[in-house]
This record gives sequence, C-alpha cells and structure tokens, in this order.
Amino acid sequence: MKKLIKYFTRKGYATMKELRASGFQTRDIRTLIENGQIVKIKPGLYKLSELDIQNSGFIDVCKSVPKGIICLISALEYHGLSTINPWQIHVAIPHSEKRVKIKYPPVQFFYFRNRFYNWGSKEIVTKTGSFKIYNPEKTICDLFRYRNKLGEDIALEGLKNYLKRKDANISKLWDYAIRCRVKTIIQPYIKAMVI
Repeated sequence: MKKLIKYFTRKGYATMKELRASGFQTRDIRTLIENGQIVKIKPGLYKLSELDIQNSGFIDVCKSVPKGIICLISALEYHGLSTINPWQIHVAIPHSEKRVKIKYPPVQFFYFRNRFYNWGSKEIVTKTGSFKIYNPEKTICDLFRYRNKLGEDIALEGLKNYLKRKDANISKLWDYAIRCRVKTIIQPYIKAMVI
C-alpha cells in the first residue's frame, strides 16, 4: 500500500493501465478508494485525494475527456471576469463526441459545432497536468451565444469586466464576435460601455 501511495504522490494521477503495468493489484486500489486516499474520477482514472492544486477540477476533466475545453462560466471565472463560482465545470466538446460519465467533479457538457469548437483555446500546463481553456474574448462571445440558456446578465458582467482590463483588446473581441456570430448582439453593449 505504501508503494502505491508513493506512486500517486509522485504523479498525482494514474490510469488503471499504468497501475497494472507498475505491478499494483486491483484490490489495493479498491482499498485506497474505500479509505478515501485516492478518488475515482471515471472508470480507469484515479487521483490522490490529498492533491491540493489550483484548478485540479479542470485537470481532472481534461484527463477524462481529452477533447474537452473549459468554457463559458468556468472559463469566465478562471480569467477573473466574474464573481460567480460555478458548482459545475463547463466543458465544450465537439458536437459529434460521445458524453463521458465522470464521477467527480460535477460537469456540464456543451456540444459545440466545429465552427465554434476548433479555435480560441489555449493550453495551461501545470506540474500535475494540463487543461485547455478558451481565451477571454472567445469566452465572452460564447456566453452571448448561450445567453438564453445561461443568462444575459452573466455575459454582460463578463463583457463589462473585460472592457475594464488594461489588456482588453476590442479589435480581437470584435473578430471573435464575428466568428461566433454574435456581432449584432454584442455591438450595442460594446458601444455603450466604451463611450
């Protein structure tokens, strides 16, 4: 058991395939789960429960769903553009992708068509893993696309906070608004907030 804990302490995460290849027994893994020392994220993927890293939920999700990109309210909060801390992680996946069942953390999937999914993301690399997330401009425009589902007030808060930033790039935001097909929706708000 000590070797198994040591293995998780070094890596943070492990798949069942990696654990078996390293000679660990399924019963030992089950015991550690029952004792609360490791957490089952999804079938075949585990992490050390004491793993205390910033954005570990994002890493958990992106390890479970390799094509997943953190989006909408989760991305807005990550970029410091909202006071809302969502209880679910919002994840964009390609429209044709099958949903993956994740035990932890709570996730809400959004199926993006390729014309909205394939651009505007960046990869954040940490010591224990990485995750993909949409940049602030894409996030704001996506929130306007989903304003009927998530609320226009959240999109407006994100836009207002973005425009207050020193690094705000209205030209880039405008380009994203055109690509996300929200140009006519977002234009009056930008004009009102900038003037």
